[in-house]
Amino acid sequence: MRCEVVAIGTELLLGQIIDTNSSWIGERLATVGIDSFYQTKVGDNHARIVGTLRQALERSEAVICCGGLGPTQDDITRDAIAEVMGVELEFHPEVAEHIRHIFESRGRQMPENNLRQAMVPAGASVIPEQPGTAPGLVCPVGEKVIYAVPGVPYEMHQMMETAILPDLTRRAGFSAVIRSRTLRTWGHSESKLAELLEPRIVELDRSGQATIAFLASGIEGLKVRITAKGADEAAAYAAIDAEEPHVRGLLGDTVFGVDGDTMESVVLEMLRARGLTLAVAEVTSGGIMATRLSALDPHGEVFRGGIVPTAGAVRTKLLGVPGELLGTFEAAKTLASAVRAAFGADIGLATTGQHDLGDISGAAQTYLGLDIEGTLDVERVRLPGDRERVRQFSVISVLNALRLRLAARAGG
Repeated sequence: MRCEVVAIGTELLLGQIIDTNSSWIGERLATVGIDSFYQTKVGDNHARIVGTLRQALERSEAVICCGGLGPTQDDITRDAIAEVMGVELEFHPEVAEHIRHIFESRGRQMPENNLRQAMVPAGASVIPEQPGTAPGLVCPVGEKVIYAVPGVPYEMHQMMETAILPDLTRRAGFSAVIRSRTLRTWGHSESKLAELLEPRIVELDRSGQATIAFLASGIEGLKVRITAKGADEAAAYAAIDAEEPHVRGLLGDTVFGVDGDTMESVVLEMLRARGLTLAVAEVTSGGIMATRLSALDPHGEVFRGGIVPTAGAVRTKLLGVPGELLGTFEAAKTLASAVRAAFGADIGLATTGQHDLGDISGAAQTYLGLDIEGTLDVERVRLPGDRERVRQFSVISVLNALRLRLAARAGG
């Protein structure tokens, strides 16, 4: 069973609204084992909507239309679906009465243009759950079906869960689920990941046991997603469990977490388990690291605190570091040691580099300082991208350096 998602609204194409509905729908389709190979956005144009729906029905057995069910002139999803079905719109008085009741319950009078929302393609049925003024629709097109849901997320969510997903499962004639597990990695480039995983991906394409995909996600790392389909949740996860060791074997210690883990959550847990505390001095990263660490450790049980010593006078006064010492190997080492001492922590981390001196070229180097209970070390890295990406990448890179050193000290 294949189901496409069509998001309708010119505002989506103009970037005025981010289309989070389609990704949510895709995720929910996967949970019940419905394949979704295409997602499309189309503006508020009758002919283009009709063409998009017809193309979707050629490729899939079901289509979910999201948006364009409001009361204004540019809400034309109903009209487009009626043309695709080859029918006229019919007035449903019970829908009109429900909309009127919604307005009256809020102490307001219903504008007459809301009656447009009570027009339904002949042969279509209205989804009973209608939390807002826009009714959801189930529109048969021969043996196939178009579902129409409003673009308001909470209204769409309710209709999906109570009506559309159960109907799709019934139409599919089987019960299956698709589940995924995401391995979080840092240390390889995206191209290197592709090179390492390519043989395994090819093998899985032949066997059909699972699939592997990866996504670069900035400060969240490079994500490697393992996906499997099974008759039930247990079967899907069994396939993932069988595949995960193969992937981990290829990626080694670049894997730092799973699913919702972040580099900072993993490092904080490692420090907590070892009874160690941490402080940070951030020139390059400008407070990003402290923000993310303190969000997970608001009471300072592990993360003692941080400082953004951008001004030379601040570096001298608060850390006792020469104000001119910046953007070098020696600066990273000195800042890490000084912030550790200033906060009375077991570990001090520091970020500084040539970007801090005004060098914003792609070749600029960043220095990551680590003082782990008096053992000083500095990593020199070249981080890609503009200044903002360098700031973010410096955070995950220095935390990853600490993670690897803590793991090595503990023997894994």
